[in-house]
Amino acid sequence: MRNPLQEQLLKAGLVKKDKAAKIVRDQAKQRQGKAPVATDEEKVDARQLQAERAERDRALAAERNAEARAKELRAQVRQIVDAKKIKRDGEVPYRFTDGDRISSVLVSEAQRAQLAAGALAIVHHGEGFELLPRAAADQVHARVPELIALDHGHKEGDPAPVADEDDDFYKQFVVPDDLMW
Repeated sequence: MRNPLQEQLLKAGLVKKDKAAKIVRDQAKQRQGKAPVATDEEKVDARQLQAERAERDRALAAERNAEARAKELRAQVRQIVDAKKIKRDGEVPYRFTDGDRISSVLVSEAQRAQLAAGALAIVHHGEGFELLPRAAADQVHARVPELIALDHGHKEGDPAPVADEDDDFYKQFVVPDDLMW
């Protein structure tokens, strides 16, 4: 069954009969799903697409795992704060900087002294703040340091203490305290 265009081309002598028959057979195979075997280029493209999909899936899985880990750490911090928070029972406002804002909590005089000495720390908890003792604040700092609002026991930018082999070597060299650069 040839289409009208093929008939016209045959009559005009622009196409040979065997060439037109081959085209008709190829079209019939394509309609029946018996298309010719894919070429090497198509196989390479398919493999490349599959590799790209696998890489994208791995990246998405890693992102989901990171989000799940962050959520787990925040849940641990929430449990620590709920279990170890210190009741604020004072009427003295203690003001501190929280990012670019100045916030305040009501504490007693003893708690104020402990905050200044670094024995207590202030952490974000829900919409407000809570007081935590030093050990609990260290646990929170190890998990999610962004939740620490005020901690005079930790200097900002201080990394966790790490023992290093080079430190032992340099301990033998004394640096004077009054050294001026």
